Amino acid sequence: MPDSRTVLKYAESQRARRGVRLTTQRLAVLQTLREANHPLGAYELLERLRGRLKNPVPPTVYRALEFLQEQGLAHKIESLHAYVGCSRPEHPHAARFLICSDCGEACELSQDVDDEIARSLQAAGDASGFEVRHSVVEMLGTCADCARKASMQVY
Repeated sequence: MPDSRTVLKYAESQRARRGVRLTTQRLAVLQTLREANHPLGAYELLERLRGRLKNPVPPTVYRALEFLQEQGLAHKIESLHAYVGCSRPEHPHAARFLICSDCGEACELSQDVDDEIARSLQAAGDASGFEVRHSVVEMLGTCADCARKASMQVY
């Protein structure tokens, strides 16, 4: 995953190129998502913003999240109703996640795997005459660390 400085530099270039505003609130939301070690729900995000922003309120956070998603800087993990910073903002894509139900970690799949899944989903839609507008792939299970810890537990 690129470091926060790289992502912020990319966000600034997008702002300049697309003519959109990267407000203080939007920037704070992006930085908070990037610093989190797990997906954040909107209200957890709101709590973390209390030290950064003066009087953050839910509509402001939701508008910032919507903007960041539109700009390809954040993703919503539908099954968790939570958000993460995008690991590859410089490559527009629909996100595909591996989500550990034990520790809550969400890992965005690599571009090669993501491209293969996207082609497969598009082919499935085409074969049935279905026009795919948006796809969400979230695989729930146990991450390697949690599986290793579980196998080491003595009963």
